Amino acid sequence: MSIKLHSAEIVGLEGEIIDVEVDLARGLFHFSIVGLADKAVDESKERISAAIKNCGLAHPQKKNQRIVVSLAPADLKKEGPLFDLAIAIGYLMASKQLEFNPDKKIFLGELALDGRLRPIKGVLALTMEAKNRGFEETILPEENAEEASLVEGIKVYGARSLSDVVQHLSGEILISPARPVKIENNLRRITDFGEVRGQELAKRGLEIAAAGSHHVLLVGPPGTGKTMLARALPSILPEMNMNEIMEVTKIQSVSGNLRSAYTSERPFRNPHHTASYVALVGGGQTPRPGEITLAHRGVLFLDEFPEFERRVLEALRQPLEDGEITVSRAKGTSRFPARSLMIFAMNPCPCGNYGSNKKSCLCSTQTLYKYQRKVSGPIADRIDVWLEVPYFEPEKMHERSTSESGRMRERVIKARELQANRFLGSGINLNSEMGPKEIEKFAPLNDEVKSVLAEASKKLDLSARAYHRVIKLARTIADLAESAEIKKEHLLEALQYRPRKNFFVYES
Repeated sequence: MSIKLHSAEIVGLEGEIIDVEVDLARGLFHFSIVGLADKAVDESKERISAAIKNCGLAHPQKKNQRIVVSLAPADLKKEGPLFDLAIAIGYLMASKQLEFNPDKKIFLGELALDGRLRPIKGVLALTMEAKNRGFEETILPEENAEEASLVEGIKVYGARSLSDVVQHLSGEILISPARPVKIENNLRRITDFGEVRGQELAKRGLEIAAAGSHHVLLVGPPGTGKTMLARALPSILPEMNMNEIMEVTKIQSVSGNLRSAYTSERPFRNPHHTASYVALVGGGQTPRPGEITLAHRGVLFLDEFPEFERRVLEALRQPLEDGEITVSRAKGTSRFPARSLMIFAMNPCPCGNYGSNKKSCLCSTQTLYKYQRKVSGPIADRIDVWLEVPYFEPEKMHERSTSESGRMRERVIKARELQANRFLGSGINLNSEMGPKEIEKFAPLNDEVKSVLAEASKKLDLSARAYHRVIKLARTIADLAESAEIKKEHLLEALQYRPRKNFFVYES
C-alpha cells in the first residue's frame, strides 16, 4: 500500500514542499529512503523505528516487510532531520495503524528515540511556503508553534510527541491550534551616543548615514572611539515594521540563531577579521547565509577592515551596490538579501599613528602602502561617508556629550518618514536605494548646485558612481534639514564626506 503526504525543507532562505511517499510490501525486512537523502535523512530510519516502538505502536522491524520511502522531487538534495515526523506518520498510515485525510496538511519535525518531537530550524520560511502552496494545517514540534503562528491563514498545531500527533489525527485527543503571536518591539540595552565623549563630527556623519542607510568608513588611531560609535549606531535606527520583522525572523530561523518566536531588534553583526569567506559571504555545498545576510535590515560592522582577507573584502562589492549577495555553487545558485547599513573601521596604518601630531608613526612607506591599498578603489567608491575619528584632549573626557541617541533617533525617524512618502509606490524606501532614474526624478538639482557639483567632480576626480552617491547623500542631508530641495550647503556637506588626500599616504 502506498501513502502520500507532505513535508518541506529549506533551499537557500525559502521553503520547498517535499512529497513523502511510503510504500509497504511483503518480503524480508528492508527499509530504504530514496530521493537524494543525506546522512541525517538516511539515519532517520533508526530514529523512526525506535520512536514508533516507544510510543506503543507496531514498529517497522517487527514485521517481515519491505519499506520504501520516496522524497520528491528526486533531483533535489534532502538534508536534515525535519522529515522524521512525515515519514513516521506515512508508515503508520501505510501499515493501517492510523487513518485520516492527509490532504492540505504538512508535517515537520525531528523525532527523539522516545517519540518526543525536537524543534527544527527555518519553521517560518517553511510555513510561509506551505501557506502559499494552499496548505491549511501544519503539524510541528510544540517549541516551533509560536514562530509558525506568525503566518496568517494557516492553522498551526504544536505537538510534544509522536503519540500526541497520532491521537490528534485519529480524533482521540485534539491539539488546540496555536494562537497568533502579538509582536512587540522590545529594545535591548545598547550603547548610547551620549556615552561617547567628543567626536561630534563623526556623530553627525553617522546620523546622516542612519537617515538614508549610507555605508560608512571610520578612520582613526586606536582608542578614539570608533568601535563605540559603531555600536551606538543601532540606537538611532527606527523600529522595524512588520515586513522587516518577518524578513529578519526568517533569516535568523534558517540560520539557527532565533532564540524566541520572533525578533523585533535590528541585527548588529560584528564578525572578527579572521572570519572565513564562507562565514561572511555564505556558501557551502548547499548555500547557506553568511554574516552579510544575517545583518539584513540592521548593521554589519567590520572592525580592522584591512585585516580581512582580500577576497572577502572584494565580495562586498555586490551587497554594497545592490543590497543582495549571489552565491553560486555546482548544485545551485542562491540569492540572499543583504540590505544592511555597513560600517567599517580601520587605523590609518598598522601602528595606528600615521598623521598624528602627538605620536610618531613607526611604519615604513611600503608597509603603509600595502596596508592602505587593501581597501581597493571599487570598494572605496561604494562607501558614501568617510569619517575621521582623531585624537582628542584627555580633559574632554569629563565633558558632557552634546549628542544623545534619543534626539538623534527622532531626527532619523522624521527623515525616513519623508523618504517613505516621497518614494511611495516606487518600490524603494530609502535614498541610498535610488538608481539614476530615481535620482533624476526624486533628487533634481538647480543650476547653482549643478555647477558646484560639476566643479567638485573635477577637483575630486569623482567617478559616475561617486557622483550619484554624492547626490543621494545630499538628498538625505536635505531631508534631515526638512528641506524640499537640495541646496548648496547640503551638497557641500555631502562632498566633505568623500575621501580626501590626507586619508591615505599613497594619495598624497
